[in-house]
Amino acid sequence: MKLLKSRPMLKAAILTISDKGAKGERADESGAAIREMLADIPVSVVAYEIVPDERTQITARLIHLADALGAELIVTTGGTGVSPRDVTPEATKDVIDRELPGMAEAMRAASLIHTPHAMLSRAVCGIRGRTLIINLPGSPKAVRENLAVVMPAIAHAVEKICGSEAECGR
Repeated sequence: MKLLKSRPMLKAAILTISDKGAKGERADESGAAIREMLADIPVSVVAYEIVPDERTQITARLIHLADALGAELIVTTGGTGVSPRDVTPEATKDVIDRELPGMAEAMRAASLIHTPHAMLSRAVCGIRGRTLIINLPGSPKAVRENLAVVMPAIAHAVEKICGSEAECGR
């Protein structure tokens, strides 16, 4: 995938949401999978963090990553399901200005090919200022499957979010 020629390397952040990961009780394979896949597009990972499934902490980190660090892309993993502790979509909705339902719908549709459990995903994608935020599921396999679906659109989305006036159809 190529960014537009005038575009410098994207500033990206990875946020893993996991109670066990935050306590050091589980290795973060999903965050590592995101980092590996993002290497396919020119990104500079400016932050890679793990927080527990706590809405206020997730919200605070998303705001910090977008506003203070200037991440143009934040990819989260974990907390998108239906268990009582899964609050990532709510935290994301707390901070975004506009939702991008097409990205989340595309991920769910593609995931249904692999598992009927995909319809339980509540992942959200949206825009905060000049930042694209993408929620991914918590398993490394699901991370790879879902991120692969939206990867072709990330560079263009960030270009447009950051104000590019280039024609979309070219």
